[in-house]
Amino acid sequence: MRLAYEDRGAGKPAFVFVHGWTCNRSFFAPQAEYFARRHRVVSVDLRGHGDSDKPQGEYSIATYADDLAYLIGQLGLGKVIAVGHSMGGITVLQLAAAHPDCVAAIVMVDPAPFVRPPELRQAAETMIAAIEAGNQEPRRQFITERLFLPTSDRKLVEDVLAVMLAAPPHVAASAMRGILAFDGVAAAARCRVPALHLAATPPLNPPHQMAEWLPGVVQGWTVGAGHFNQLEVPEQVNAMIEGFLRHYV
Repeated sequence: MRLAYEDRGAGKPAFVFVHGWTCNRSFFAPQAEYFARRHRVVSVDLRGHGDSDKPQGEYSIATYADDLAYLIGQLGLGKVIAVGHSMGGITVLQLAAAHPDCVAAIVMVDPAPFVRPPELRQAAETMIAAIEAGNQEPRRQFITERLFLPTSDRKLVEDVLAVMLAAPPHVAASAMRGILAFDGVAAAARCRVPALHLAATPPLNPPHQMAEWLPGVVQGWTVGAGHFNQLEVPEQVNAMIEGFLRHYV
């Protein structure tokens, strides 16, 4: 199993950046460039994504976290600041819960929902069925209508769509099943490291609920950006991560 990653910069604690569903390591490019000035930074393509291997089979959040723990150990990174977006957000939560020896703190950038109401689960299962049937339209509509604001830059929307729609159908479907199967509340109960939640507009996890699930969580909320807030307003995201690191880690 080959995992692709970029390794740059120097300084502790090291950062590990973890992208979301059907994305790749470039989705944290603004943060990797910024923090590599003072820290070692590793940006990874999760299995099934980017330049990493794309085997058939299950794509669970626990498997992603185990892959990250292995990579952190192999690279000798020590305890890292694990930063994840969307699916990557719940992956770094699982990493902290299952491999606390690898993690100094986590940053969840608009993480995938910890709890999924029946209507959201049904919509996701309908999209999975469409993906497996070769119909991209529900996935396209989900990305453009649910993950961006009307004011979002149209070129960014098209660039994101191009990457996400190019993901192999077996990966897209299995990874979404992995998201649906993940128990975020249970993982949060096992998390003992400092945690930052950066909500987008609208947030996938309401901050008041996040505070119930993860007592002591530090809350941030970007202004003027949808789900991909690390790309839409990178200066806000970078500043809040930096403040979190300075005051809580």
